[in-house]
Amino acid sequence: MCTFAPIKNDLKMIEVKEIALQKAASEGMDEFIQVFTDKYKEVIHDELTAETMGELTGEQHSLLAYQLFRDEIMIGGFCQLIQNGYGGYIFDNPFAKVMRLWGLDAFSKLIYKAKKIYDANKVDLERERTEEEFMAMYEQYEAFDDLEEEYFEMEEDVTETIARYIDEHLELFAKIIS
Repeated sequence: MCTFAPIKNDLKMIEVKEIALQKAASEGMDEFIQVFTDKYKEVIHDELTAETMGELTGEQHSLLAYQLFRDEIMIGGFCQLIQNGYGGYIFDNPFAKVMRLWGLDAFSKLIYKAKKIYDANKVDLERERTEEEFMAMYEQYEAFDDLEEEYFEMEEDVTETIARYIDEHLELFAKIIS
């Protein structure tokens, strides 16, 4: 999987409309974050490849990684996250470290715990599976269950903290236009 790429010198800052942010903020923290990540996905054509990685900054990648993490964990847990190809993006990049730097110590520790399970079982976790084999993963990798429950309990606070961090550092995530 690709790692967070260094920023291209000619990188054009992604633009987000102020009105879209205001509307999203009034709807909730998830929607506020989604405005940014939808733009990021648009820029990379919804594909995380070696070619598209350089289109986003490290901060933008970290935010996109959180959105992907949140979406996948809320629907299908760590097994789904990894089977959908995001294991390397989350665990082989400085995502957990960035979350700690953004003020999310407990969440960062949760990511590191999940990374230990991922690293120890990477080949098996990432292998292609039938639907039946995929469903069996949930029993085989019950070690993720407690981490998923822990995340469910902290998700709202994590999302709110990230949204607040973005709001306080907008220039790192997008150029806000009228």
